[in-house]
Amino acid sequence: MANSAASNLTLAPFSEKDVTDAARKALHAVGGRVSCAFVFASADYRPHLPDFLDILQVHGHVPLLVGCSASTLVGRSLEAEAQSGFSLLLLHLPESTLHCHTLSADHVAQGKTDPHVWQRLTGVSPDEVDAWIMLADPITFPVEDCLASWNRAYPGIPTIGGAASGGSNARDIFLLRDDQAVEGAVVLGFKGGVRIQTIVSQGCRPIGEPLPITGADRHFVLSLGSRPAYEVLQETFNALPAADKALARGNLLAGLAMSEYVDEFKTGDFLVRGLLGGDPEHGAIAIAAHPRIGQTLQFQLRDHKSADAELRHLAQEKAAAGLQPLASLLFACNGRGTDLFGSPSHDAELLQSLLGSHPGAGLFCNGEIGPVGEKTFVHGYTASVALFA
Repeated sequence: MANSAASNLTLAPFSEKDVTDAARKALHAVGGRVSCAFVFASADYRPHLPDFLDILQVHGHVPLLVGCSASTLVGRSLEAEAQSGFSLLLLHLPESTLHCHTLSADHVAQGKTDPHVWQRLTGVSPDEVDAWIMLADPITFPVEDCLASWNRAYPGIPTIGGAASGGSNARDIFLLRDDQAVEGAVVLGFKGGVRIQTIVSQGCRPIGEPLPITGADRHFVLSLGSRPAYEVLQETFNALPAADKALARGNLLAGLAMSEYVDEFKTGDFLVRGLLGGDPEHGAIAIAAHPRIGQTLQFQLRDHKSADAELRHLAQEKAAAGLQPLASLLFACNGRGTDLFGSPSHDAELLQSLLGSHPGAGLFCNGEIGPVGEKTFVHGYTASVALFA
């Protein structure tokens, strides 16, 4: 039997009828059989979670469900900002093996000294999983610390996802697994039967020249190409056109090359991290990372044009390679959407238009999870996409 998928976006406060209708429609569209479901719900659904989850599982015939709260819901080509409702994606993957587990902050602490704790916890070795989807509670779970050891436990295996968002306070955030809210993080692994490809669009364009780091100490870059790093930063800024100089204030970042074994750096080759400050007296700059000597650094500019161009380029690459998604999950930053592009639904519309119409769900996150190079990181202002092919 072939893989199938169906999605449903319901924009309304909780009602048993609406949830029942959505689950039944999605079940009919997917063909009557379900392997797993993803669901994202607005914060006002929290008091109704027991009924909400029960209805979805009963009327959607869902054996395995993961999800979380969302400040903005994504369904196919629509990003419903600050609206009540839920987004549902059902997947039928008859040839796939699924692994679902809940992770805790205690596990992260153990992983700092023993990354194999993740394999013991999940019972899944690297050759038993092709990709992971990770949803995390940003309040109770240190995602960045987790990924440091998670990457060592599952080297080269992509992990895509995001940290839950919600309403006006921490109590509005929730993480879901099957019939209850949980703390920490939930991971869902896939093996066989489906290919999960990823897009991680960090929303930047390179400026200046890529240069090797010739001096570094902790999160400080002391020199680039044997010149003071602050001097290089200043020259890069001064060389920008006037319009870009205005954009650069607050939107200038550092891109760290994930591999030196490339002839020409391009979009997607850099891990983008924030510039924390500069010291003109000592010639150093501080970045939100731990750079290493020999690594290539190129400054990056983030704006709506760059964000559009990068996501468009990455999606067009997938389309040119013949990718036609069965379904997709979009994990976008809370700072994207109308705040970045001036109008809603930019990312969702672009993916549907360039990759073809397909079932899709997602949310705006408090941090996006996705691979750059061979490792997975937490990002900001990013669109991380899981494409089921």
